[in-house]
Amino acid sequence: METNRLSKVLAAAGIASRRACEELIFQGLVKVNGEVIKVPQTKVNPEIDTITVRDEVINRKEDKVYYLLNKPPGYICSARKSGQTKIILDLFQDEDHRLFTVGRLDKDTQGLLIVTNDGHFANQIIHPSANIQKEYLAKTDQEISHEHLIAIANGTLVEGVFVKPIRVQKVRKGTIKIIIGEGKKREVRMLLSAAGLKVQELTRIRLGGLHLGRLPIGNWRPLTETEKKSIFSN
Repeated sequence: METNRLSKVLAAAGIASRRACEELIFQGLVKVNGEVIKVPQTKVNPEIDTITVRDEVINRKEDKVYYLLNKPPGYICSARKSGQTKIILDLFQDEDHRLFTVGRLDKDTQGLLIVTNDGHFANQIIHPSANIQKEYLAKTDQEISHEHLIAIANGTLVEGVFVKPIRVQKVRKGTIKIIIGEGKKREVRMLLSAAGLKVQELTRIRLGGLHLGRLPIGNWRPLTETEKKSIFSN
């Protein structure tokens, strides 16, 4: 009978991305046959072992689904509800699969977001080695000057790391397009803030070769096989 690493089995069951599954294991939230396991590399056989996450038995096999969402502002990319906070999964209440977001957009940012139950696919996208570009459209509080563009292009510190955008382009009077690489938390907002600009609206419009297009805000639809592959081509 085939065995596999616990983290890989959890990801394949649609629990979360491989990296997020490892965190669940480190936190002691995963049990195999009633025993807490804290080593992601532990070999398990999902056909015979009983595996639980937060004491809920995981599905041994689940059809994989892939959705493109135009995220509305005001929603957070979390799988757990807390009080009145709106989470992305509130928009998928009629979906029976155990879904999660691929990466994150902060609460006030809208636009392109992938939602799936395929942990392996999610890990391929978010892993730094994938070098997938992310393109944003930002509306700011003032007209963008040449000096602003230079300041943004020169980069800034984010989470203690110096980052520079791949490309910066003025679109209209107070609107700018920014392309970044790996993407640190709130990187685009911090790049603009460092240049003296306040963000009024921020939308992710592209992930790799996948474009948001005209999908209405708050709506989602399945990804085609061609679109899934396009993510990995900038």
